[in-house]
Amino acid sequence: MKPYRSIPIKECGEVLAPIPRDKFAFFAPHAYQALGAPYNGASPWMLRRGVLQALLRVQERLRATRPGWTIMLFDAYRPNAVQGFMVEREFAIQAKAAGFDPATLTEAQRAQLAEKVFRLWGIPSDDPKTPPPHSTGAVIDCTLADEHGREADMGAPIDENSDRSHPDYFATAQDEAGRRAHANRVLLYELMRAEGFHRATDEWWHFSQGDQSWAWHQREKKLDAGAIAVYGRADLL
Repeated sequence: MKPYRSIPIKECGEVLAPIPRDKFAFFAPHAYQALGAPYNGASPWMLRRGVLQALLRVQERLRATRPGWTIMLFDAYRPNAVQGFMVEREFAIQAKAAGFDPATLTEAQRAQLAEKVFRLWGIPSDDPKTPPPHSTGAVIDCTLADEHGREADMGAPIDENSDRSHPDYFATAQDEAGRRAHANRVLLYELMRAEGFHRATDEWWHFSQGDQSWAWHQREKKLDAGAIAVYGRADLL
């Protein structure tokens, strides 16, 4: 289900750094903190230093392309415990949609729901060889904000578990709203790609650099046949 989990990790030891609040726009309050996710004092607004430097360069590219526009951040560092919390919440949401009782889900029902849940969410793991991507500090969920600070129209909100979240969902749209959403998604992708980020297959908002999913993409696209991850779980450093 997650082929990138087989990619080896050679941890570089780079520390997490706080994301400067004056350089980007931020969703507030933070969505998962507002739900009561167990951060235990950790901040979601952190990234590995190299990833943060790349994101700052993305912001510079955006300002050169669209004066006044800003990268708008939804989520960054996510401890493994938070990943588990959000995955169980998604199982409950999908269980209700399927007519199951979330409080009494059987293993067979969980197996039935797992494909949709894990299409969007990384698998929580205590194994240092298979960290959920956000727990590495190498992943950012983001969108764009215009010169007035308004969130750009991307056609679907971040974390929507539907086909609309696929990056190319609006690629053949004939209506003005669909074409605008696709153009905004392409703009975000091109800016991030230019600074070495990889976009998740099913999430227009999810970008990584240096983690297992990024290395897997490098191999699959024949950009680097020997690519490995340099960022493992940040809380294990």
